[in-house]
Amino acid sequence: MSGHPSAILVVAAVIRRDGRFLIGQRKRGGWGELKWEFPGGKVEAGEPPREAVVRELREELGIAAAVGPELARHAFQYPGRPAIQLIFYLVTEFTGEPVNHEFEVIAWARADELSHYDFLEGDLDFVARLAQGEFSAPA
Repeated sequence: MSGHPSAILVVAAVIRRDGRFLIGQRKRGGWGELKWEFPGGKVEAGEPPREAVVRELREELGIAAAVGPELARHAFQYPGRPAIQLIFYLVTEFTGEPVNHEFEVIAWARADELSHYDFLEGDLDFVARLAQGEFSAPA
């Protein structure tokens, strides 16, 4: 792994269906409340990042996912919090219909609509690049 070896690994799933991306709004009352993000979370000790994506999507949305290529990764640090290494993975397919188990609300948004959502700061660069069409993903 390149970058910051002491950083906490965090994975994010980029799920696209019918030209829209699945995003979730963090719950009210917690850290980052009501900010938007891609589904995902912390990688557990000894867990490969791709397996973390599968686990997180099962827990958060009740779907079984096939994880494709890594789209991007970068280090980020929120004030007063440990540094993270954030890895975005394309989810190439999934079975089941996403059911919200973790978020305030989930939404499907087109790339050109993503800028209208108040994303976590750590996601902003990726969201801008996605909206500009930098990452080609199957519809």
